[in-house]
Amino acid sequence: MPKHALISVYDKTGISDFAQALVKEDFRIISSGGTAKKLEEEGIPTDTVDSVTRFPEILGGRVKTLHPKIHGGILYRRDEDLNDLKTHSLPSIDMVAVNLYPFQKVVRGDHTLDDAIENIDIGGVALLRAAAKNHRHVTVICNPERYGQVTGELRGKGVVSEELREKLAMEAFMHTAAYDTEIYRYLNGRFTDDEYPQGYFAFGTKVQDLRYGENPNQSAAFYRTEFTDESSVIKAKKLHGKTLSYNNILDLDAAIDIAKEFSQPTVVGIKHTNPSGIGSHDDLPEAYRMAYECDPISIFGGVVAVNRKVTEELAEEMNKIFLEAVIAPGYHEGAVEVLKKKKNLRVMDLGGWNTEPEGVVYAKVAEGLLVQGRNTKKLDMDKVEVASERTPTSEELAAMEYAWKAVKHVKSNAIVFARKDHTVGIGAGQMSRVDSVKIAHMKARSDTTGCAMASDAFFPFRDAVDAAAEAGITAVIQPGGSIRDREVIDAVNEHGMCMVFTGYRVFKH
Repeated sequence: MPKHALISVYDKTGISDFAQALVKEDFRIISSGGTAKKLEEEGIPTDTVDSVTRFPEILGGRVKTLHPKIHGGILYRRDEDLNDLKTHSLPSIDMVAVNLYPFQKVVRGDHTLDDAIENIDIGGVALLRAAAKNHRHVTVICNPERYGQVTGELRGKGVVSEELREKLAMEAFMHTAAYDTEIYRYLNGRFTDDEYPQGYFAFGTKVQDLRYGENPNQSAAFYRTEFTDESSVIKAKKLHGKTLSYNNILDLDAAIDIAKEFSQPTVVGIKHTNPSGIGSHDDLPEAYRMAYECDPISIFGGVVAVNRKVTEELAEEMNKIFLEAVIAPGYHEGAVEVLKKKKNLRVMDLGGWNTEPEGVVYAKVAEGLLVQGRNTKKLDMDKVEVASERTPTSEELAAMEYAWKAVKHVKSNAIVFARKDHTVGIGAGQMSRVDSVKIAHMKARSDTTGCAMASDAFFPFRDAVDAAAEAGITAVIQPGGSIRDREVIDAVNEHGMCMVFTGYRVFKH
């Protein structure tokens, strides 16, 4: 019984060489449309689908391979369906090579709804699923990079191994699942206003296996679930150093997120996803020194993000201590060579700087998935409410704005002391807000007198304001909204401080 390979591909990369190799292994080729035309132009003998089915392509090409002779030839069980094969003169299709209409590519560019609909593949998906279902007997290929592996086994063994057929079947089902997920998400966006639909699908493509997770006893891998133009660690290129770890990736993501808050040249130090310090200055080495001096102990062994290209001078400054990783939207001449002096330092290049946030945020809990939008709300200092008797000076307003941008990225309960261009003290992740104030003061390595203080949520009592006054804080920015706001305002006025309400909080759990 002759062997047949059905080939129907949109992406024709390597298809001629693959088909030639199959012919040499005594396969007869069945193909349709543009694939048949290309193979015929290459002189590769091809049976068209309509010559097998005795039924023409119809509906402008919408229906080509959806026919019992094709799907019967793929799905028949070699040990129990031979009578049907003979009775209905079905071809024995032992290999299916299919890739799909480029729906994802089309909808990411300029397009109409009709363009999107016409790029929803039907026949290709059906062929992949049929072949994958019958993988005990049929080899299914949806990725051109697999062609060489398949023909290599045919040349070496005369057959495609069961192990490879199983892997290719899983790959085909993964491919169709991702394809359908993309279509569902797109149509939900076009047809409904439901930001969080009844069914939520998140598909991830593995970027890499990781040595371990948060701890060595935990396994881990890194997956890509979104495709946007935003600068992110997932698109960054490693120029030097050790492989990224699970914790490195979390810290790099947090560092980039903070760096995007600031339009001026800014350096961010991160430790365990909290900022150890943030500094902004036209001179990048000076910005780094300000970030470093906020907490020179915690930044050791941390991650640094820069929102400008790293200069050689900045690289020299960073090389003075041990860092796990550096990430930036590029590097000036000589900077990478300087950083490479640190053997294990991971040097990551974002290749550009797009700060427009896209996508959603996930948090996994037992038996469930929390999904929320990105925290993209920006503070308008012209709209804050002055709650104190004293009006803030322009210098205090600038310091409060800087502190607010920073506190948004500190784990709750969060307190940040800052001046107009750098953080001075950071108190993170405490169960009591007054303790966060005390920690920010304790960790500050410079005089906190005259600093602004930002709180990510309202003060439940006046004790945090009293502690801030002891630290020399003169200006407070907070959401407001506590039932004890009056008590807090009175404390601010007693200490001669000023305070503004933003009207919204910035919790980060």
